[in-house]
Amino acid sequence: MVRTLARLLGVVFILVGILGFIPAAAPDGALLGIFPVNALHNIVHILLGLWGLGAAGSMAGAVSYMRSLTVIYALLAVLGLIPATQDLFGLVPLHGPDVWLHAGLAVVAAWAGFGPPSKAVA
Repeated sequence: MVRTLARLLGVVFILVGILGFIPAAAPDGALLGIFPVNALHNIVHILLGLWGLGAAGSMAGAVSYMRSLTVIYALLAVLGLIPATQDLFGLVPLHGPDVWLHAGLAVVAAWAGFGPPSKAVA
């Protein structure tokens, strides 16, 4: 289950990162017209996706990936709520709907990385 989720998130992150570079998918710098993105944001998504695909090769790797995503996305959600860090010091937009998406990803990753799925035998 954790390995499958790591693989799925890996594919989704890569697709989201690629879509962010397509002007029709990210008009006015907002993916699907909703989520603010920029080139660095897109590259980070692609790198997180590649990490997920690699981590899915083993149960330990997938659990570590999910635990890392929990910390990363929980932190990003909090940073997106603070006016001074809503754009990660001018690097990556984290505000608006991204806050809720990041919080949701942190919850799912926490469930997979620390909860019952992480205890299952691959």
